Amino acid sequence: MRKRFIADATCPKCQAKDTLALWVENNVDVVECVKCGHQMREADKHVRDEVRTNEQVIGIFHPE
Repeated sequence: MRKRFIADATCPKCQAKDTLALWVENNVDVVECVKCGHQMREADKHVRDEVRTNEQVIGIFHPE
């Protein structure tokens, strides 16, 4: 598993800059702050499209 840092990105939890690492785990994009440990995940588009409309989704992470 190869982790890459996201340049100039800010952690939404601790507000630290240049601390977010990105990698793919089981076809899911994972972003983690190496300072506070906060993680965000996003499944592939075909998985997102299968989410049922009656489910409550807090949010979907879109790395840019």
